[in-house]
Amino acid sequence: MLRYAAFAATPEGGNPAGIVLSAGELDGSAMQGIAAEVGYAETAFVTERDVTGDPRRLRIRFFSPVAEVPFCGHATIATAIALAEREGVGTFVFDTPVGPVVIETTAGAAGIVAAFTSVEPELAPLEPEIENELLSLLGLMRSDLDARYPLRSAFAGNWHPIVVVRDRARFDGFTFDPASMRTLMDAQGWQGTVSVLHATTPTDFAARNLFPVGTLTEDPATGSAAASLGGYLRATGSIAAPATVVVHQGEHVGRPSLLTVEIPRSGGIVVSGSAVTIA
Repeated sequence: MLRYAAFAATPEGGNPAGIVLSAGELDGSAMQGIAAEVGYAETAFVTERDVTGDPRRLRIRFFSPVAEVPFCGHATIATAIALAEREGVGTFVFDTPVGPVVIETTAGAAGIVAAFTSVEPELAPLEPEIENELLSLLGLMRSDLDARYPLRSAFAGNWHPIVVVRDRARFDGFTFDPASMRTLMDAQGWQGTVSVLHATTPTDFAARNLFPVGTLTEDPATGSAAASLGGYLRATGSIAAPATVVVHQGEHVGRPSLLTVEIPRSGGIVVSGSAVTIA
C-alpha cells in the first residue's frame, strides 16, 4: 500500500490517494475493504499489467470508502507518478471503467509532473427541480450565481454539477448538510463531486468540490472535476480554446492544491499536477 498526496508539493497539501500497484489477486470486495480501511477519498488498484503486451499499459480500478468510482483524477496522477518513479518517466495508458486514459509523465527541477487526457467531455442540463434542490442545499439563491456561467452538469470521467458563485464571500461562506447532499448525489447518479467555483479571472478559479462520503465532506483536489470544468468552459463558450486554466482547491479543508487544466479546441481535457509520498 502506497500513499501519495496529489496536486501538491508537500504531503500536507493536495488530495491523499491510496495506491496498490499489484492488485491482480484481489476481487472487488477485497478492494472495497482496503479502500474503506485506508479512508481516503479514493484508492487506486492496478489489477493488470502489460495489457495488449504493452509494459506501460495497465488496467486500474478506483474505490472510495463506500463504493467503486468509475474514474478518479487525483489517484490517476498519483499512480502515474508512483510508476514513473519506479519505471522511468514517459507515457502510460490506464484502462479505466470509463475507457483508456493516456498519462504523460515528465521530470523537471521540481520533480515529476503527470498529465492525463480525459475521455471526451459531455455537457447536460439539470432539471429545474434538481437545480432548485441543489441550490437550496447549498443555501444559495439564483442571484448568487455568476450569470456568465450557466448551471450545468459536466462529464469527463464522472458527472459533476458545475455551480459558479459570483461573490467570493458567498463562495467561502456557504455550508451544507453532508447527508442531504449525499442523498441528492446518489439519486442523480453523481459519482464524482458537486463542483462549486468562483471565477477570480476567466482563467483562474477557486473550487470547493463537495464529496460527502464516510468522514469526508469536501475533496481537497479533484482531477475529474477539473477536466469536467475544462469541457464545460469550452462547450458553453465561456472561454476561447485553446486555453489554460488554473484551479485552486483544498484551502477550505486545510490541504491547498493546484491543478492545471489545458483546454484544446477539441477532444479530451488535459489535467496536470505533481504528487508526493505521504510517510
